[in-house]
Amino acid sequence: MKNKRGIFLCLCLIIFFSCNKTNDTLTVCFTGDLLLDRGVRQQIEFHGTDALFSNVAPFFKSCDAVVVNLECPATERNTPINKRFIFRAEPKWLQSLKNAGITHAALANNHTNDQGRQGLKDTYNNLKINDLIPIGAGKNTIEAAKPIIIKKGNIKVAVFNSVIVPLENWVVLPDEFSVNQLSVNELCEKIRYFRQKNKKCYIVAVLHWGVEYSPLPTADQRFEAHSLIDAGADVVIGHHPHVVQPIEYYQNKPIFYSLGNFVFDSKKPAANEGILAKIIFNEKEVKTETQKYIIKNCKPFIID
Repeated sequence: MKNKRGIFLCLCLIIFFSCNKTNDTLTVCFTGDLLLDRGVRQQIEFHGTDALFSNVAPFFKSCDAVVVNLECPATERNTPINKRFIFRAEPKWLQSLKNAGITHAALANNHTNDQGRQGLKDTYNNLKINDLIPIGAGKNTIEAAKPIIIKKGNIKVAVFNSVIVPLENWVVLPDEFSVNQLSVNELCEKIRYFRQKNKKCYIVAVLHWGVEYSPLPTADQRFEAHSLIDAGADVVIGHHPHVVQPIEYYQNKPIFYSLGNFVFDSKKPAANEGILAKIIFNEKEVKTETQKYIIKNCKPFIID
């Protein structure tokens, strides 16, 4: 009888530790620019939206969360603002993002406002309808600047998202629906304050910044990235240049200056390469892995 009780107790302990082991790490994947219009729209019309993600979906589903930079509004409105490049995605296509394992969409960039303020609000709401979590936007500038918390077990990650490049024909209205346009200095203050209140929470700063098609970050960007880490950020993620830029470690913390395009229709060879940044958080440290891919007919293909 004692032996049976001992065996039962051992089995209970094994099950307990096995169940809790899944909470030892939180894995978040970050991607570059995701466009669902122009040449990508043509591919969707021929092959469907799910096909765009078929090669990367298994990788995404191995992660706890996947954060893309959604480089277009998802709205049925056709109310473009006055600017050079204007995009619009069909809201029904967002379900394919969820099907592929994508969980979050960064909206603080220079294209989610392409269909005006109401189009931006539609995008925010349509993401939520499809069980996708928007980052870097909200009903006013205060809400847009708030971080989104990704949590698993005892591990928490706060993701801040801000667009640093200027927005064409867009006026900041503090009490209206907005994307987060905090400068790096302002973001540092937010992060510093958040760090004081949340000692055990990891912080990721996701920035839309830099010079398009430049292979290197600017000196100002390097200074700003270092400032963000000095303020308390654990990881800095960048996009907007449409090409991959170097990865740097400062204070042993990773800076991805630009991940490049993810789903895009560029004809430039360098803009058809990208990396997925896989960030692995545990209770003691942050680890990083990268996965290279190439883009063919707007679709990313992982390179083994």
